[in-house]
Amino acid sequence: MSNGNIVLHVADVHKRFGGLHALADIDLAVEEGKTHAIIGPNGAGKSTLLNVIIGKLAPTSGQVIFDGTILTGRKPFQINQLGIARVFQTPEIFADLSVLHNVMIPALARRDGMFKLNMLRTLESETAIRAEAEHMLEDVGMIARKDMMAGSLSRGDKRRMELAMCLIQHPRLLLLDEPTAGMSRHDTNTTIELLKKIKSRGMTKVIIEHDMHVVFSLADKISVLAQGRIIADGTPDQVRGNPKVQEAYLGGAH
Repeated sequence: MSNGNIVLHVADVHKRFGGLHALADIDLAVEEGKTHAIIGPNGAGKSTLLNVIIGKLAPTSGQVIFDGTILTGRKPFQINQLGIARVFQTPEIFADLSVLHNVMIPALARRDGMFKLNMLRTLESETAIRAEAEHMLEDVGMIARKDMMAGSLSRGDKRRMELAMCLIQHPRLLLLDEPTAGMSRHDTNTTIELLKKIKSRGMTKVIIEHDMHVVFSLADKISVLAQGRIIADGTPDQVRGNPKVQEAYLGGAH
């Protein structure tokens, strides 16, 4: 392990579903301020690992530690409140609210717990949070769409809006689950530039991704999963040249 400050440590995690050993001996250290990509072929265990980190699944054994706090056994909303925000492969949004209101909601929920009562009135009256939400939308290139209904956005724009919904929570760690899945190459490249901009401010990110163009554009460190085990760990150049990785993942021709 290097000397950097480790923000997230997945310590000797195993996950079994009956006879299936979905994750085995997972040991992963994510350094503060770095972008750490987790890659691997379909069925390698990437989503299972993410779900263990965010508390949707309990590991069979082992622990997940965030900034010195053991996450294992905590609920997803408690993990979120500790400073971990996540962007999903399928964005989780309020389709019948405006883009701006979608971005305001996580900030209000973080401050007030759940604020279901008079939600719309609260959204209208919160000038400080509205201003911050507008700033976040500006940041992700979505300010021109702030009054549109979220449900009518393109896939790429929904993903950008969801990123603004994460950033307004000021997380210590951002988890991105295939952030460019289903996007056009243009949208993908816009998203890469956006994630580079966020990185330049020192935010720590874990990206689960199958698109190598995205991974090699963004990652400082890559962990390669195959059949539930980490088969390689290192910088993009170290991983790219690793014969085990080429065999398991990229196909020998690369």
